[in-house]
Amino acid sequence: MAQTQFTTHHGMVDILPEEAQKWQYIEQIIRETAKSFHFGEIRTPILEQTALISRGIGELTDIVSKEMFAFNRGEDQYVLRPEGTAPVSRAYVQHHMEQRGGVQKLFYIGPMFRAERPQKGRQRQFHQFGAEMIGSADPMADAEIIAFMSEVYRRIGIKNTVLNINSVGDPASRKAYKEALQNYLRPHFNELSELSQTRFETNPMRILDSKEPEDQEIVAKAPVITEYLNQESATHYAFVRKYLDDLGIEYKQTPRLVRGLDYYTQTAFELTSPDLGAQDALGGGGRYDLLIEEIGGQPTPAVGFASGIERLLIACEALEIPLGEPAYLDIYIVTRGDAARMWALKHLPKLRSLGLSVSMDYAGRSIKAQMKEANRENATYCIIVGESELESGELTFRKMVESEEFKLTFEQIINRLRPI
Repeated sequence: MAQTQFTTHHGMVDILPEEAQKWQYIEQIIRETAKSFHFGEIRTPILEQTALISRGIGELTDIVSKEMFAFNRGEDQYVLRPEGTAPVSRAYVQHHMEQRGGVQKLFYIGPMFRAERPQKGRQRQFHQFGAEMIGSADPMADAEIIAFMSEVYRRIGIKNTVLNINSVGDPASRKAYKEALQNYLRPHFNELSELSQTRFETNPMRILDSKEPEDQEIVAKAPVITEYLNQESATHYAFVRKYLDDLGIEYKQTPRLVRGLDYYTQTAFELTSPDLGAQDALGGGGRYDLLIEEIGGQPTPAVGFASGIERLLIACEALEIPLGEPAYLDIYIVTRGDAARMWALKHLPKLRSLGLSVSMDYAGRSIKAQMKEANRENATYCIIVGESELESGELTFRKMVESEEFKLTFEQIINRLRPI
């Protein structure tokens, strides 16, 4: 009887060491960028209360209605975190972060989960990085968040992008636009896709985001929300554009851009890359001045973004952008005999204390096999130890690329390798 072979769940993938190096490089750039913008890291649990996500994101969004990994344990209802903004907002309220004073500038990196059909760049477990500025209604905060997102991609080397921006207005502007949009769509109701028909009464703005061909032809002539912005919303949007101009950040006004979550107000934006094909979104975000009050806090303005790391990796591959240097090993200790292996094990800590990466043979292989392993691991140096080296006190120190060898004591090797 054949043994069961276990595999990952559908839509979830392993990240092996070779790929993990690329992830670490990207995460390092994100953290360096966050530091330069003075954002502090926040880490929230991957399990949240189902009610938080339902109230925060919206009961009628696709995420809540179709894509959540939700389950019960006793009377408690949990969901695997599908996005980062609602959990960060929950943490802001729970820990009374407003008492710290000033605007809270937070960033995160981590896995998210959605039970949707897996596709290129979006698995059921996927990873996002994002940032939130909580406590400022100033359009300058919107520009700062966009600048943070844009700077990450600039530092990585992705320049072939388009920043689409729009305003979805405040609640009063959205109410006026919702009525105008419904009045326009009503004569076309029977021509809309089934999904858009279900959205007609509750969330007609989501119809603008439909990818169905029959919907796209109809919404192409629909009124745009910027024509229904009140003075306050129009002024906010104008200042966001002015600040982006001042920062030298190019953008494209996209009047039919809407975001898929209910908590957005005012500014909405999305960064796309033509190198990603049909699924061209790298990331996006906007202002969400209603969310924190919705989940139990005081009325608090906020703005943020989230970007997919898998999508970023695909863009880097398409553009042939190198992500860090190939992994290498500083020192591989080649041993011959049990005494030499014991010597190596004892001296590994001293070499590692210098900040060096060091490894040795752990399988009792031949000298030839060990040298082959050292080459495979891109070792810079080898220290070769056998019975004769232990008797004389002089080890063979080999520069791998130059194929040069020297007879040195261990202390002489340490002095050569010690940082200046």
